[in-house]
Amino acid sequence: MHGMDDAPRRTGFHHVAYACRDAEATRHFYEDLLGMPLVHTEVKGGDGADGGFFRHLFFDTGDGTCIAFFEVQGMGERDDYSTEVSTGNGLPVWVNHVAFAADEERARQAEERLAADDIVPLMEIDHGWCVSLYYLDPNGIMVEFCRDTGGFGDDPEAAADRLSGTEDTDESTFLRPLDLAGLRGFSPLPAPRSAPEPAQLDA
Repeated sequence: MHGMDDAPRRTGFHHVAYACRDAEATRHFYEDLLGMPLVHTEVKGGDGADGGFFRHLFFDTGDGTCIAFFEVQGMGERDDYSTEVSTGNGLPVWVNHVAFAADEERARQAEERLAADDIVPLMEIDHGWCVSLYYLDPNGIMVEFCRDTGGFGDDPEAAADRLSGTEDTDESTFLRPLDLAGLRGFSPLPAPRSAPEPAQLDA
């Protein structure tokens, strides 16, 4: 819901925001390929001679909820900042990700548009309660099309019990194994931490 006449949103996500380095590449992926229209962009110009700015882009995921991105320059960021929300923070690529609800038709249409742009799935997994098709966006963020196949149901007691356990309850199976081409040049694992430089001894 984006219009002035829409009732205020009281629950759920309004939007979730990530960083991007290339606003147009991000727009092309989400709007042209995933079918999520760009509905709003804000630009903030920095004061002073440094010319800093940010762009804040909002894409409607289908129900008024948005995924958003910041493109920043000269706003206090490090030169080597990473948009890769998992590997950039020392995690495998599949940990931090965003999952979009989908049916078979929506997932198929997205896959066809992505294939026409030479973008292949990273993998497809049957989790037992849903089937998930995974891609990487231009920022190294894993996105998922999640098709419920019955759902996992609500079992708060069992969910709470498993917070302290390590028993394997994951029944996932690969429908399509990991395809390295789906990484789009990104790494599936974080770069190893470099060893600290030895301290220089005073002469």
